[in-house]
Amino acid sequence: MSRERFEKFKQVLRQRQPDMTVLTDKVHKAQNISAILRTAEAAGIGTLHMVKPERGHLVYHNTAGGIGRFTEQVVHENIEQGMAHLKGQGMALYAAHWSDRAIDYREADYTRPFALVMGAEKHGLSDYASREADAHVTIPIIGLVESYNVSVAAAIILQEAMQQRQKAGLYEREVNEDEHYHTTLFEWMHPKMVRYCKAHKLHYPAIDEDGDIIPPKDERYRRPFDSHEK
Repeated sequence: MSRERFEKFKQVLRQRQPDMTVLTDKVHKAQNISAILRTAEAAGIGTLHMVKPERGHLVYHNTAGGIGRFTEQVVHENIEQGMAHLKGQGMALYAAHWSDRAIDYREADYTRPFALVMGAEKHGLSDYASREADAHVTIPIIGLVESYNVSVAAAIILQEAMQQRQKAGLYEREVNEDEHYHTTLFEWMHPKMVRYCKAHKLHYPAIDEDGDIIPPKDERYRRPFDSHEK
């Protein structure tokens, strides 16, 4: 891997926004999940949360460049579980939903920790999500359509969130380069080695300042690993 690619990975990882995410409320079409995943990654979101649809399996297609491997996906059994999990992390829940209490999406404060809740394609937001959301945000429309496609709406709102956070300097804050940081960096850079280590239950080897793998000499690296499994 080139040094330029290595530095790009580090820059992207440093700009990840751990206090910003998306929660899909039974969105089931693969192309919409893939588009939201791609948009989320472009905005610096490291984890996407999804609620299983009522029927079928939650599937998504890897977008161009295999972008899905750079954003973790967490699947919740129901919207109650998903919202409770995010509230427990101190996130405000902004639901993309028209109602009497809805505000223009540009009026919401995206510099605070938040999760954007997006409803399903046909039925929209569930009653529970609508009721429990901290705020409803809408995108003005002047045409005949009633709403944007769910993935398009997510892209519009996340673009506003990114602009607000850029102005606030949140993409430039210091990052704790802890074990999770280094593990994520290794998994981004060396997917083949990751698959090998997981298949053989080995710890990841160390990497040098250029991001290249250092051949392990210490037998400790051959112990079954557990901290890197997901």
